[in-house]
Amino acid sequence: MKLINIGYGNMVSSEKIVAVVSPEAAPVKRIVQEAKAKNLAVDATCGRKCKAVIVTDSDHVVLSALSPEAIGSRTEEG
Repeated sequence: MKLINIGYGNMVSSEKIVAVVSPEAAPVKRIVQEAKAKNLAVDATCGRKCKAVIVTDSDHVVLSALSPEAIGSRTEEG
């Protein structure tokens, strides 16, 4: 299992990631709201602005303060 650093010491399993998207679009905002309502949202921003939304295969949604490009480049390493 390979863990990806998503910022500020937080890690996500690269095998579980389905998508890394920007939080600006309305459909993504809706996904985040629904995940929060179902207690499936994990806020890993450490109080900073959310720049990426990570969707996992278990329908969990992880909010990160790193950009989707930065997270994507970390998944391609190694």
